[in-house]
Amino acid sequence: MMCSLASLEAKDLRAIQSLETELGKPLLAVVCHDVRTAALKDDQLAKIRKLEADLGVYLVAIQGR
Repeated sequence: MMCSLASLEAKDLRAIQSLETELGKPLLAVVCHDVRTAALKDDQLAKIRKLEADLGVYLVAIQGR
């Protein structure tokens, strides 16, 4: 399973912001997806790791649909 920040419509964002104000705490809206990671060869993994280092992010290879 992989989760990411949700894309929200303006009305949904306003509802979350209202609850944040009420609670006095910031909230993150997250959605999760059922994905399977891809099997990679060593050279493929090395390329991913290099790009991760260059960009300062984590990348996850997943199985196609």
